[in-house]
Amino acid sequence: MADGDEELRRQLLAIVAEEGLVESREVGVGERLDELGIQSADFVMILMAIEEKFGVYIPVDESLTEAKTVGDLLDVVCRHIEDHRAKVAS
Repeated sequence: MADGDEELRRQLLAIVAEEGLVESREVGVGERLDELGIQSADFVMILMAIEEKFGVYIPVDESLTEAKTVGDLLDVVCRHIEDHRAKVAS
């Protein structure tokens, strides 16, 4: 994983903790979203914060609705951010 990817994931973890109202030390990539108490309203707030910070639209599609862990969520979100950055750069 590149340093930029690692930094992006750190930023995303911080957003998940803040918007999901979870202690940041409890948020790890292996943690299940439901076990962290992240409800659908929290999920929406997390996505909105990510979209605002990174200027990218993240559709609520099958890959996102199937995300069970924080790592799953980060994988989907990172893919959208990287696709967005590639389009902007070209």
